Amino acid sequence: MIKRTLFFGNPAYLSTQNQQLKVSFPEEEKEDRLIPIEDVGIIVLENQQITITNGLLQKLTENKSSVISCNGQHLPTALLLPTHGHTQLTERVRYQINASKPLKKNLWAQTVSAKIQNQAAHLKERGLDAVRLEYLARNVQSGDSGNHEAQAAAVYWQSLFDIEDFNREQHGIPPNNLLNYGYAILRAIIARAIVSSGMLTVLGIWHRNKYNPFCLADDLMEPYRPYVDLIVAHIVENEDDYSELNTVLKSELLSIAAMDVFIDGSRSPLMVAASRTTSSLFDCFVGVSRKIIYPEYGR
Repeated sequence: MIKRTLFFGNPAYLSTQNQQLKVSFPEEEKEDRLIPIEDVGIIVLENQQITITNGLLQKLTENKSSVISCNGQHLPTALLLPTHGHTQLTERVRYQINASKPLKKNLWAQTVSAKIQNQAAHLKERGLDAVRLEYLARNVQSGDSGNHEAQAAAVYWQSLFDIEDFNREQHGIPPNNLLNYGYAILRAIIARAIVSSGMLTVLGIWHRNKYNPFCLADDLMEPYRPYVDLIVAHIVENEDDYSELNTVLKSELLSIAAMDVFIDGSRSPLMVAASRTTSSLFDCFVGVSRKIIYPEYGR
């Protein structure tokens, strides 16, 4: 069952009652709301006047729900995940730690190839030339020693948005603000799936920044990025002003979790597909498989 993504942009008091998330509002005319905790996958806390009880946080983590906290500029800055996502956590982490360097280089090559293939499919869907990207995707070497990911990115971003002076940068001009927000939500989805599969988000197959607690999430989310790009491109084409993230735009970006994708021969919500990807990664660490299963854009 697809889990719900809840967004709280107004002051509220969040607590728990009978295994349900209870939402109380400061306005007397607003009635309390109850939401089954078992239905919740991700919660986004944006307003600075939200109060949440520790009892609710405990039940959310028991349910393997992710809680995202935003700063005063309404951008995600913190992510709460359960530390006990799987009953065999210690054993599974041992396999993750002991993964060989050649295996991780091979897995990274698969990841980069899948990412570029999905970028190419997105461009082709929009009627744009993708020949260069298709070539790069077919010829990724172990560990991406030829740096095809960066080469593909340069072509992809120049082609995707017909916006003067646009470059994909964390603090660049819009729609970088939309991409940042969408990728933050995607990162939370992937991190949740990693924990549920009994692995540590901090141990990546390629990303290894010592200050980054989500290296593995940053690895596995790469082939999923074009799905965020799709939503952002739709916003750019249909909105006159997207310089500021408003409720409507955030709602569109939050829909990423429920977006249908094609993975392993069938269609499923992206949040479910993420769990399929992390499960296949663990199979690679154990040695029963040599392939990570990623979604295929455009199928």
